[in-house]
Amino acid sequence: MVVKSVAFNAYQNAMDLRRRTVDSTVSQSLRKPQAPATSFQDTLKSSLVKVNDLQETKESMIKEFASGKTQNVHELMIAMQKAGMAMQMTGAVRSKIMTAYKEIMQMPF
Repeated sequence: MVVKSVAFNAYQNAMDLRRRTVDSTVSQSLRKPQAPATSFQDTLKSSLVKVNDLQETKESMIKEFASGKTQNVHELMIAMQKAGMAMQMTGAVRSKIMTAYKEIMQMPF
């Protein structure tokens, strides 16, 4: 009986070690790598650059369509909608930022 319990304990120890190794490997593979933190200012600047790029793309597509270089109305309308939605969202974000700023300025110190 002693031999069986020693063998059984060795088996359990090996299985525990294997399970811990597998668990740590799985948890490391599931862990998302953390992106470097960006400041609010950098995020806002990059968003405004993207909105500006959409506006410029829209303008160039309108000019190309008006001059007859392209006949693709579908892509033109998509570009116009993207640029319009981006401007609407930018305006909404601006309004929220201004409202938050006004509330902060009205706080008594």
